[in-house]
Amino acid sequence: MISKIGFLFMIVGLVFDFFGCLGLLRLPDIYNRLQAATKCITLGTCSILFGMALIVGVTASGIKAILCLIFLLLTSPVAAHALAKAAHIAGVKLWDGSVVDKYKEDGK
Repeated sequence: MISKIGFLFMIVGLVFDFFGCLGLLRLPDIYNRLQAATKCITLGTCSILFGMALIVGVTASGIKAILCLIFLLLTSPVAAHALAKAAHIAGVKLWDGSVVDKYKEDGK
């Protein structure tokens, strides 16, 4: 039963990864693409790692999967924020349809 739940997590993760990759290809500017990469791909990859940890159990592979999951959860949003901030500082324009520029509002 636990392996079926693990496979379910892996399938959900694949779906999130697919939509994250689709967002990387289809969204109009770097800021929106970072949004897709940060949220969908992080959640999808973490779901796959969690599913794998459930399937293999408390083994070396399972512990490595959980450690990778924690590392990804901690670093992916920080990296995306750093990339977005660097793009803003470099003068990369927002998409014409964007309605909010929080970096500009902060004045930094």
